[in-house]
Amino acid sequence: MTTPKKGKGKRRRKNTDPKVAQKKKQIKLYFNEGTQKAIEEFQAAETDEEKNEIYTESILPAFDKLSENLIFIHKFTSLHESYEDLKNDCVTFLYETLYKFDPSRGTKAFSYFNVVAKNFLIIKSKQKTAFLRRSVSIEDERMFSSGERRSYQEKNLVDSPVASLVKEDDLRLIFGMLKHLTGEARTDNEKACINAITTLFENANDLEFLNKRAVFVYLREMSGLSPKQLTTTISNLKKKYRALKENDEFRIFFE
Repeated sequence: MTTPKKGKGKRRRKNTDPKVAQKKKQIKLYFNEGTQKAIEEFQAAETDEEKNEIYTESILPAFDKLSENLIFIHKFTSLHESYEDLKNDCVTFLYETLYKFDPSRGTKAFSYFNVVAKNFLIIKSKQKTAFLRRSVSIEDERMFSSGERRSYQEKNLVDSPVASLVKEDDLRLIFGMLKHLTGEARTDNEKACINAITTLFENANDLEFLNKRAVFVYLREMSGLSPKQLTTTISNLKKKYRALKENDEFRIFFE
């Protein structure tokens, strides 16, 4: 009778099913060299029809899976009621940043869009956290503190026609000033920054989270400039802005 050798267990049989192997490969390589090539083709495409076809067939599935993975791995779902809405917002944002990716820098598309998507989800979660912290229930005003009651009453006041006209006039002056600064811009960075500032003013009422840090992040994303480039460009634009003091049309900003 032969005694079995100690310390050796049964060998696990390797699954040779080609369908299983293919499935594993697809899961692992959802964002691959083909995706990067498709992104480059998308950027080079000359018509909307070409772009839509390339994006739908070769880029969207990768963006969808990338967003899904980040949301579940980092548990971004805990703050948001709808996973699908959050994922769709992230995919849409990635689509809007497609033109910013520069393959000539040597960066892999996956690394670039992974960082972009993660930053977007972090910002969205911070916005949601801030919104929840400053939100109060209006079902029972007796539970309000005096400060909350006053804030609630102020927020529910409708601007008078005069106040609305003043706001509209202020915005008209601001956009006029930004248009003037666009004419003064001497570099592409300055023009990109001014365009981003203009877009920010145009959509200010739709922003949930608005402070100095958030504004900087918004401007960086919209302009496509690095933090260092944006800081330097804003500094240069400040000098041009101060020079407007001598212009009667914009002197109101300095009074």
